Amino acid sequence: MTVFGVGILAISSYCGYLYTSYRQDVARSRALSVPDDVTDRYDHTAPSYDAEVEMGEKIMRLGKRRKELVQMARGDVLEVSCGTGRNMDYYDLGERRGVDASGKAELKGCRSVTFVDLSPVMVEIARKKFEKLYPGFQKVAFQVGDASQIIPSPPTGKTPPTMAQKPYFDTVLQTMGLCSTPDPVALLRHLGDLTEPEHGRILLLEHGRSYYGWLNNILDNLAPAHANRHGCWWNRDIGSVVEKSGLEVVEIKRYHLGTTWRVILRPRKDTGRVEEIK
Repeated sequence: MTVFGVGILAISSYCGYLYTSYRQDVARSRALSVPDDVTDRYDHTAPSYDAEVEMGEKIMRLGKRRKELVQMARGDVLEVSCGTGRNMDYYDLGERRGVDASGKAELKGCRSVTFVDLSPVMVEIARKKFEKLYPGFQKVAFQVGDASQIIPSPPTGKTPPTMAQKPYFDTVLQTMGLCSTPDPVALLRHLGDLTEPEHGRILLLEHGRSYYGWLNNILDNLAPAHANRHGCWWNRDIGSVVEKSGLEVVEIKRYHLGTTWRVILRPRKDTGRVEEIK
């Protein structure tokens, strides 16, 4: 009984400590004046970014989610908000003929990959990772710039297109990027313009609001502090952003109490049907 009592006391004390710490964090967070545009944080956090997020991603098994998404990429691929290249390990490079699960013929693999990020420090880290992992792959390009404005071209070795010949990508990929851009709706619309109209896909893995109000309250309370430190507004309503973009939703899946969103989109051709799988 004595041991049981001591255990209950210890647990109660620890819960009290967590609650007190949370209240203090909320007070500090609310006192901050943080702009909507926090992209400049990434140049400062780039050298330590991988170490800071590694444990959290392992606990949430985000590596598995990244791999599932990246291996859907086909043809000429554009990855925006590439960061330090946390998706590098999962690329299937080199286009080839194959069959899908039903036995139907299809093209597999990536013909080319273009990486874009606003942070030059992160782009350089991503470049070094790629060169180490895929030293013989030539059709790759790295570009520093605002993904909501630039018009990159697939590195195919062909003559660069004119403005009347806007380049298209077969796959546009972004992981954890809508949280960091000041205008996520405009970004998605621009990505839709870069996606091949007939068969192209936009693949997203994002974090945002939950299914549950109590968890959203926590995200809201701590959002300014998180954005100020990590350059990420983790409480955005991803579903609303996607709806306002006007793109057609192929599929939505959500994990981690609804805070992790996997979204597959395509340029809109008709009304389309939204399928959300919990």
